[in-house]
Amino acid sequence: MIQTLIATLLWVLVASLLIFRRRRTDRSITYAALTIAVAMTLNVDAVYVAVDGLLGSTNHAMLLSDGLLIIGLFFLGRAAMKAGEYRPRLVRAAVGRPALFNALVGTTMAFFLIDRGATTVTFMRDLGAQPWVAAYSIIVFTYCGIILGAMLTLAMRQFRIGKGAQLVPALLLLMGSSSGIALSVAVITMDLAHVTGNLQFMRSVGAAYGPLSLLAFLFLCAGFAVQPMVRNLQERARRARTAEMLQRLDSLWHRAVRVRPGLSKAQSSTAQIEDHESRLHREIVEIRDAMIDPRTAFEVTNAEETLLEQAERHLLGSSGAGANGKPAVVAPRSLDERDRT
Repeated sequence: MIQTLIATLLWVLVASLLIFRRRRTDRSITYAALTIAVAMTLNVDAVYVAVDGLLGSTNHAMLLSDGLLIIGLFFLGRAAMKAGEYRPRLVRAAVGRPALFNALVGTTMAFFLIDRGATTVTFMRDLGAQPWVAAYSIIVFTYCGIILGAMLTLAMRQFRIGKGAQLVPALLLLMGSSSGIALSVAVITMDLAHVTGNLQFMRSVGAAYGPLSLLAFLFLCAGFAVQPMVRNLQERARRARTAEMLQRLDSLWHRAVRVRPGLSKAQSSTAQIEDHESRLHREIVEIRDAMIDPRTAFEVTNAEETLLEQAERHLLGSSGAGANGKPAVVAPRSLDERDRT
């Protein structure tokens, strides 16, 4: 049931990203979410059995699912890092190609050393005592933890520099990353307990698996879904504010182009600029030019000067773009702890 819920919510996340990020050229986060959604869909029992049957009925679907999860996390981490200028060395190393290569090679080698048997939807419960099964699980979740650690670093930075509504997705991603790291630690602990025969301890740690996986998934998905929504609302509010500024500056700008030689010819071209931010910038420049031109007697009132400064601050605010971010990390089929608790 939980895997079906996870897959469903991931597809909802993909749909929301396609809607709210459709105009963006960089679709890395959308592609990452799509890849992870496919991986989690393979974790649904009926889908897993059907796909594994096509692949030979020896649990190859598990390797396919986990491989897609790792690749999706890689692209997610890369997209999160490219979203801002803050790129610490450890973050770059965590989301680099060498880490991805090592994770894929390590999981593949461990997988083919497992005595897998026939298709089973309780893989970890049935085979978790094998050292290579533990190694396989540890490699996958170590990579998950590394990527989530990088995301946590970026989310903390985003939360520190964010303002207003930008804090909401940053907080959600921070909480999701923290829950995901705790989940990774719990699963690795369970792997070690299982392979050493300490089943009671494994089950006690396993009690935290369900809540942690649910929290990680919900917070990360919510963060990724809310982020473009917040950005979309902020862009709409900014366009409305720009239009308001243009309307309030209109009479002052018309005065400026009437009194300053040369500006009157530029009036029609400025008025025809369709992009409101570019037009506002042009009008501010022309008003300032009229104010400092010694050939004109163009003066502004204190109220008009205040309005002009407000318009300038509004334009400068466009460079303080909000940070972006990162999807959902959920347990792959080999790590569904329902199977061994």
